[in-house]
Amino acid sequence: MSPNSSISWQNRKNAAEWHQKTGYLPITTAAYELTREQGYYDKNPGADIATRQMLNKPPLPFTKGLRLGNMPQIRTIVDEELESVWTGKKTPQQALDTAVDRGNQLLRRFEKASKS
Repeated sequence: MSPNSSISWQNRKNAAEWHQKTGYLPITTAAYELTREQGYYDKNPGADIATRQMLNKPPLPFTKGLRLGNMPQIRTIVDEELESVWTGKKTPQQALDTAVDRGNQLLRRFEKASKS
């Protein structure tokens, strides 16, 4: 594991290991390629089908990836807003509305930073 665990998923080796241990799609092409190089798919026939389907066509603007920028921060926002409901500081609707507003602000920031 990387000393900076917040970015350890970006490491090709860590991402490949995560993919192999969980069965989820690899989060980077490099992780997929390393997994293939290691012979994982030869030992586990069919394990690469979903990944090959995802790579079958070039990405379009609306299919550029399965990622939600700032997800850890958004999860914290949701937790904070739910806590405000449990403590009686907000109604459920107020908390949800605030969570949407705060989450959207983070998503817009991520969108601007990720423009290609």
